Amino acid sequence: MCGIVGQLNFDNSPVSSVTLQKMTDIIAHRGPDGEGHWIEGNIGFGHRRLSIIDLSPAGQQPMVSSDHRYVLTYNGEIYNFRELRMELEAKGYQFRSQTDSEVVLYSLVEWGSDAFLKFNGMFALAFWDRKQKRLFLARDRYGIKPLYYFIDGKSLIFGSEQKSILEQPSFDKKINKQALLEYFTFQNIFTDQTLLQGIRLLPAGHFATLEFGDDQKKLKQTRFWDYHFREPEGSVKKDEYLEELDRLFKQAVNRQLVSDVELGSYLSGGMDSGSITALAASNFPYLKTFTCGFDLSSASGIELAFDERNKSEAMSAKFKTEHYEMVLKAGDMERCLPNLAWHLEEPRVGQSYPNFYASKLASKFVKVVLSGAGGDELFGGYPWRYYRGATAKNFEQYVDEYYLYWQRLIPNSVISKVFAPIWDEVKDVWTRDIFENVFSNQSNSLEKPEDFINYSLYFEAKTFLHGLFVVEDKLSMAHSLETRVPFMDNDLVDFAMQCPVELKLNNLGEVIRLNENEVGRKGTQYFQKTNDGKQILRDMMSRYIPTDIVEAQKQGFSSPDASWFKGESIDFVRSKLLEEKAPIYDYLDIGETKALVNEHLTGQQNRRLLIWSLISFNEFLEAF
Repeated sequence: MCGIVGQLNFDNSPVSSVTLQKMTDIIAHRGPDGEGHWIEGNIGFGHRRLSIIDLSPAGQQPMVSSDHRYVLTYNGEIYNFRELRMELEAKGYQFRSQTDSEVVLYSLVEWGSDAFLKFNGMFALAFWDRKQKRLFLARDRYGIKPLYYFIDGKSLIFGSEQKSILEQPSFDKKINKQALLEYFTFQNIFTDQTLLQGIRLLPAGHFATLEFGDDQKKLKQTRFWDYHFREPEGSVKKDEYLEELDRLFKQAVNRQLVSDVELGSYLSGGMDSGSITALAASNFPYLKTFTCGFDLSSASGIELAFDERNKSEAMSAKFKTEHYEMVLKAGDMERCLPNLAWHLEEPRVGQSYPNFYASKLASKFVKVVLSGAGGDELFGGYPWRYYRGATAKNFEQYVDEYYLYWQRLIPNSVISKVFAPIWDEVKDVWTRDIFENVFSNQSNSLEKPEDFINYSLYFEAKTFLHGLFVVEDKLSMAHSLETRVPFMDNDLVDFAMQCPVELKLNNLGEVIRLNENEVGRKGTQYFQKTNDGKQILRDMMSRYIPTDIVEAQKQGFSSPDASWFKGESIDFVRSKLLEEKAPIYDYLDIGETKALVNEHLTGQQNRRLLIWSLISFNEFLEAF
């Protein structure tokens, strides 16, 4: 696990070693165990190393092939590297290290872009062919590891984080106003844009090539993989699916335990992290586990259930882990915001500061931590969301209904007023089109409710889960911590995509029988959080964790901010968002924005997501 940077100058001017050093230094937190640079005329690679597998100097990067033709800078972990190494050795390749990095290098030499489909793991990389003058950039199937780039007529610059690109003296920092509108609609960015004009994020499951001899000087992007949720053909035998899920889940966790440094696990109190911990603890006596809880003394309503320490402690006792906890209070958000904003670089999904503290806690004891991310998105953990579009008659109706739900921050009805200062520059951005374009690679027939639900699973894996991965990478690497996600094992993902909806959701039949008016009522039980969803996963996990955990209502990792924002943190919110000179009001209408904020502070509406996003955007502007 590492950080990578690089630059290719189109005019043949030499890459500055000073600038490349600055690009690497600015992400030293991603790899405190070593650094390396490789420059040849107009191209240069940089690398920061977090040593996980083969801690010796033999794993140093950038890595050059034995014939000196190929150069690699790589960030990630390939869990099946030993199998690939055996395959390559049978073809005559010789290895000088025990790293997965060298396996990645020679896999690309042997199989070219076909190697990306062979990799089971997470990665972002750059690969240079000195003979052909060809550059590869690539990102893993699911987008667990980020890779940003900037390209103009003079050069191509890339890095694991945007701040490396900002070290280029010529880079002109401007807000991408179209992406800003996208973010304040979805609390996420679905396209490859960022909030900094000109910097793009290579899409998940893509590689990009640039032939230096090509006068166009453009990156040619190619999708090498995509999600495809679908209903299986033939009869469904639940017992067979259950046994296969059990086998694949154990295989996934065991694959991701490979490490030459100590490894731990998050233990949130939910079934996903609990089951991963159960299996990992069977391999490691006194496995270290980590939980962040919340001080609920000033919480109210549903937020009174947000602290799951009791459940975590019970599972820690059951699995005999060495358990560590941290309790977050209202003021902890305020304390970490400047540092959080600098590492996160731009706001994305959800209140992310609890994750920042969780990573900080885990990093004090281990260098690798297992996470339960992905279980909900693959196995249907949010049924109250999917049911909104389940009874659509066609794709257009489905998009209309699901798009309305995913306007998480500012609805279309008022967005032009809120963005009045810049509306002339963004009025042609149609966020419904951005939403619909997420499905551009999908061609499933939409004939029954299960088909629409599979579309929802596809959408949330491509957007919501991807946003979670981007956030988790930044906040864990801020503390030199590698996060692994066993649910994103290739074989387990393939199984989840063809697992029938009827094995994931319990109440689908009842929802289908509701008439159209009832489905539209937000008060109906099917649009509230329930213990429906992930049914086959619950059945399988009941073999490993207590029944009360398996049958519990879905609870995300969230702090009681709805209460804190209008209680203990109200003065902080006012100082940040009701101050007329706040940086956000260069882009947002102060009157309209204050009105939305005051609706929360006075208890009229729960706008905790919007308030968090406004504060985050404000911190982003101050940091960058």
